[in-house]
Amino acid sequence: MIQASANLRAGAEALAAGLPPLLAAAERLAHGVVPGVHGRRRAGMGETFWQYRQAMPGDPATAIDWRRSARGDTLFIRETEWEAAQSVQFWVDPAAGMGFLSADNPPKSGRAQLLALALAVLLTRSGERIGLLGTALDVPRAGRNQLNRLAATLADQPALPDTEPMPKSGPSIPGHYVLISDFLMDEAALLTGLAGLAQRGVRGALLQVTDPAEEAFPYDGRVIFESMSGTLNFETRRARALRAAYQNRLAERRALLSDWARRHGWQFSTHRTDSAPSTALLWLYAAIGGGR
Repeated sequence: MIQASANLRAGAEALAAGLPPLLAAAERLAHGVVPGVHGRRRAGMGETFWQYRQAMPGDPATAIDWRRSARGDTLFIRETEWEAAQSVQFWVDPAAGMGFLSADNPPKSGRAQLLALALAVLLTRSGERIGLLGTALDVPRAGRNQLNRLAATLADQPALPDTEPMPKSGPSIPGHYVLISDFLMDEAALLTGLAGLAQRGVRGALLQVTDPAEEAFPYDGRVIFESMSGTLNFETRRARALRAAYQNRLAERRALLSDWARRHGWQFSTHRTDSAPSTALLWLYAAIGGGR
């Protein structure tokens, strides 16, 4: 009993040690990109005044604000701010292969977690519901507690194989999906995951995160390539000769993702870990309409 308590405490302390830096970094990034975001900032059902707009043909007479319209010759409609919370579900690739890094760049997993959590911060400020596919948080909820649980879950990712397929199950909830990965898993597994998303009829964003070395393939001569889990390795004495074929395969994978996104009404983009995370966060925020 004492040993179990000690283990639990040690685990909790280890988790607490990793959580604040990740969440603090996400808060800073979110504030720097979209400072002071509050509300959903669009017209719709609600009680908070949003804006006046000029009446258009088809607008009912009951919607006209006669007091505002009396100031001139134009009829105005008084719109309120939309208040119905939307759901945004995340999938941050937990595969061991996401731990790859080169030079002074952060690991792909760290950048993916930072971007997901920073976007979750912005959405939480706006009152949206957030969830994490493939975990106990796959039912989206609103509020700071859900954000903290999301941060804790991301910070405590278990060790997994080199590539991990997208979750096949989970509740089909209207809203947006945000998938952040290198998307370098087996093509059949990738297509299966994408087909599952298409069947749900949801919309969202795919962000492919890569390391600069994965783009340039700067290897020459004798090289031993080993997977992040150590289960696979490949030796070559002519690494440079593989560069063109490798880069063609990477381009083909991106073309597949881009084409799928276009055909299903999704958004697709790429991000390198040596680039500013703020650019990718802005793209993600815009891609899901600021959570709308």
